[in-house]
Amino acid sequence: MASLTLPNLQNERSLTRYYREIWQFPVLKPEEEYMLAVRWQEHGDVEAAHRLVTSHLRLVAKIASGYRGYGLPVADLIAEGNIGLMKAVKKFEPQRGFRLATYAMWWIRASITEYILRSWSMVKMGTLAAQKKLFFSLGRIKRKLSLDAFGSLEGENAETVARSLDVATQDVIDMDRRLSSPDVSLNAPRSREDAEGAEFMDTLVDESPSPEAQVAASEEGDFRRGLLDQALATLPERERDILTQRQLREDPMTLEQLGVVYGISRERVRQLEARALDRLKKTIIGLAAASGTPVPALA
Repeated sequence: MASLTLPNLQNERSLTRYYREIWQFPVLKPEEEYMLAVRWQEHGDVEAAHRLVTSHLRLVAKIASGYRGYGLPVADLIAEGNIGLMKAVKKFEPQRGFRLATYAMWWIRASITEYILRSWSMVKMGTLAAQKKLFFSLGRIKRKLSLDAFGSLEGENAETVARSLDVATQDVIDMDRRLSSPDVSLNAPRSREDAEGAEFMDTLVDESPSPEAQVAASEEGDFRRGLLDQALATLPERERDILTQRQLREDPMTLEQLGVVYGISRERVRQLEARALDRLKKTIIGLAAASGTPVPALA
């Protein structure tokens, strides 16, 4: 039985050898391709699937070479395209009457373009159909319309490109800015002439509170909770419970519900709540003054 391994493609230096190896696999005739596809589909014949894959490796290499302009290793593009080819072979239905190459090229291109979108930038480019269209067509449309390939798109030029691609103008502007701004490491020096070696990281501003401010806020919160606990302890039990149920719970009880609990009217519950709240405010203010720590006036 023939070997079921694929030619090895390790890096760019091995491309010439790889091309030479894949060219040795014969192109299948329509009848032969059909029979192999049926054997794989109906019987899981791995050798048949291997022959289908190897006979189309040159198709992957041809498609991958068309994506050289994105700055990624061709070896990686071919490897991703081969994955797409194997997915196509797995899902191919020969009974539909078309050739494997016609079906597989869509899987190959999809696999390669997904890889480019994942790898081209550290910042996610997006995978929506409109975003893909922009990413892979923006440069070509700018050249077709004789626009500066490196100039920023705005105004009428952006609207013209948007109409050509049938996408929103703002999407065109955003993608153009993204493609015109390569990724820069935060640890890269801001300037070669900077003797102190300042990095881009040094220009970032942390909007979160400083550790000192966080500690101060925590201590103030503890202090206020302590005052509240002390003030609540001075209230009569019924007033303390009504105030707690009405003011300090995430799901407060209604006046009617508390009236049922204590066997009093809704209005009486309201009066007790108001009196308890007034007492609580005065007690808290008095405790804060006694400790020498001012607190904001309570509502």
